[in-house]
Amino acid sequence: MKKRATKVPEEEEILCCCEYVNRFGERSHVAACCCDCEDLDDACDRFLKREPQKPESLSKVTEVFSDRIRVPWFWGGARKVELSIIPPLILLPVLLHIAALHFMLGIVVLTALPGLVLWYYYFTHRKKGRTLFFLSLALFSLGYMYYLFITEVLPSGDVGPVQVTVVTVGVILTLVALVNTKREPGIVRPNQDSVHSTVTYYSSLPDRDLAPHGGRQDVTMTLANRAGSSEQEGLALKESSQRNWCPVCRVARPPRAGHCRICGVCVLRLDHHCVWINSCVGQANHRSFLVTLVLFLLTSLYGISLVLQSVCPKQHLFTALLYCPGVYNQYSTALCFTCAWYSCIVTGGLLHLLVVQVINVSYNVTEREARTALRDKTARSAYWGLVVDTGVYSKGFRGNWAEFMTMGEKLNPPSSPAPTDLVALLGVNTQEKCENK
Repeated sequence: MKKRATKVPEEEEILCCCEYVNRFGERSHVAACCCDCEDLDDACDRFLKREPQKPESLSKVTEVFSDRIRVPWFWGGARKVELSIIPPLILLPVLLHIAALHFMLGIVVLTALPGLVLWYYYFTHRKKGRTLFFLSLALFSLGYMYYLFITEVLPSGDVGPVQVTVVTVGVILTLVALVNTKREPGIVRPNQDSVHSTVTYYSSLPDRDLAPHGGRQDVTMTLANRAGSSEQEGLALKESSQRNWCPVCRVARPPRAGHCRICGVCVLRLDHHCVWINSCVGQANHRSFLVTLVLFLLTSLYGISLVLQSVCPKQHLFTALLYCPGVYNQYSTALCFTCAWYSCIVTGGLLHLLVVQVINVSYNVTEREARTALRDKTARSAYWGLVVDTGVYSKGFRGNWAEFMTMGEKLNPPSSPAPTDLVALLGVNTQEKCENK
């Protein structure tokens, strides 16, 4: 059932659709998921014998379990499934169906669900870990709401083909914009061309007569390997003394660029790391990020209005959410009403995010810069911190939006100098100053 190997299979060895290479580099099969579980056997044995568990037992069992959850794939063998995408697929429909049983259950569920999501957000944000939970929740919420719209609202006859087409086109455009947003946030990449560097230092030696040389000492240093020892890198970093130097990515960040500790990369004009797209929002995808928010909000608001008109035809659209008599008499209408409330909660959260983004763009401030300025008390804020004006990059309302709409065309800045290049630049600048004197 399981083929063990000491090394990773060579490239010429083709894995079938149900085979994979586990975390130990062994060739295994998806049907062997219940075999050879030493860590799990040891944990169960200690539990039955009432012996204390090893400190690393639970983590090892979790690693084995997550490594063995695979789905057959036709190219490259079975693919690993991220466990964080599974809870939304199970919890969301279950909780929504429970909330549709009674209005009191609906109040409890629709209050506890946002609280649970916020708790998980702060839990993962504190550990700076990547998770597909929020992206899975967003995509499944969009897909599940559309599915209920087609299966529950459309058969009632209150929605015409034109309205269904508009909702369908809105969902498709939102997904297309989301895919475009996740392509590339604008990562700062090092200069791969400069491998060698010649450094010239200028200083005076007290034990030598430097008159013939004009008080100058020339020292040439060649760093042949950019990925040299840590001592050489540390020396280069100290001598460069550049505040925009990123020791993790080993690049010199341009102005307004920042390092994302979750993605582990430096991003041009970093705004923030958005958990809903599981990616950073930067110079390359900030515009498409706003487009995605606008498309989602328009589609969601239009879909909510159609659902409320269907389940509460005698009520005004703005009062139907608060007062809709008889909506719980039928389970289908109660489910649609509950989903409309859930969509309103999600829409309200994303509407707040869109408002903050529009205000920041109007003042030419990124969310990262706004948080830093508020922490250091170097910016003017109003409306409980909703409006933050640093006054550093602002060019007026029209100028700020013009820069925002055209910043995607400026994605080819000069290559970021490597550590050795930084020292070389410093040496060149010093030489020019000495020659001018």
